Amino acid sequence: MFGLGSTEIVVILVIALVVFGAGKLPQIGEGMGKAIKNFKKAANEVDTSDVVDITPKSQKKIADDEEKKA
Repeated sequence: MFGLGSTEIVVILVIALVVFGAGKLPQIGEGMGKAIKNFKKAANEVDTSDVVDITPKSQKKIADDEEKKA
């Protein structure tokens, strides 16, 4: 997990406990979980969405004219 060992994770959790307190940690964890879930959902939506053609109409007309000549 991100190249962190168990010792580093324990140190980070202890620091978080000291800084935020025991009462806030569940709320912080819940918020981070929701954020990660929404990020993954958005990333999957981008992967599965259709590709949109953003070529200007003038360039499309030029390309169509060139295809007709060929």
